[in-house]
Amino acid sequence: MSWRDFWNSEHAIYVSPRHKLLHYRQIATDLIRHIPSPEAVVLDHGCGEALAADRVAAACARLYLCEAAPSVREKLRATFGAIPAITVVSPEEVEALDDGALDLVVANSLIQYLGREELAQLLLLWRRKLKPGGHLVIADVIPPDVSALTDATQLLSFAWRGGFLIAALGGLVRTAFSDYRKLRAEYGLSTYSAAAIVTLIREGGFDEIERQPNFGHNPHRMTFRARNPG
Repeated sequence: MSWRDFWNSEHAIYVSPRHKLLHYRQIATDLIRHIPSPEAVVLDHGCGEALAADRVAAACARLYLCEAAPSVREKLRATFGAIPAITVVSPEEVEALDDGALDLVVANSLIQYLGREELAQLLLLWRRKLKPGGHLVIADVIPPDVSALTDATQLLSFAWRGGFLIAALGGLVRTAFSDYRKLRAEYGLSTYSAAAIVTLIREGGFDEIERQPNFGHNPHRMTFRARNPG
């Protein structure tokens, strides 16, 4: 099983429906802060189920939801197919978009599942698809010194605030015996220091790279915003 296979399968990465709902609500709120105008064209690359994508679409002119897992794309089309501003695409369809078509590209909780070369190629792709002066936001970057224990502690804190603490405790136990844990042990997750990810983004042709508050509930992970100089 690969990471793509995992996300294409039934999994229990979210400990309860409430956890999933609150997670995607928070991601939508964080993403909307980066939309430059109501006329913007936005790509959410690696969007997952994006349960609050309707809120994001209401803040821009066009929202592309890119997801590699076919089963997730089917769910997205079933949920948001009636919203004209939302288009669900595969990674291959992102490559077919017109160059310079996008004002904002967001990749949240994506790059930990990619190798360094895969990310380097995506950075070149994103730069081509962005307008001159458009922005890239890479969120939820995992530093090398953030452990699974820190992630678990942050989840429990989020669960306490969100009212699903019991479900979170049970979910952590299930995760210990899940395919996610096995894949994480076999393939690992890609981690980057702040200096390393900034260097990689700069090598992709971006400038004005700035650290931003992280998306989601875990402040120990990192978010960076960068500009396509054109």
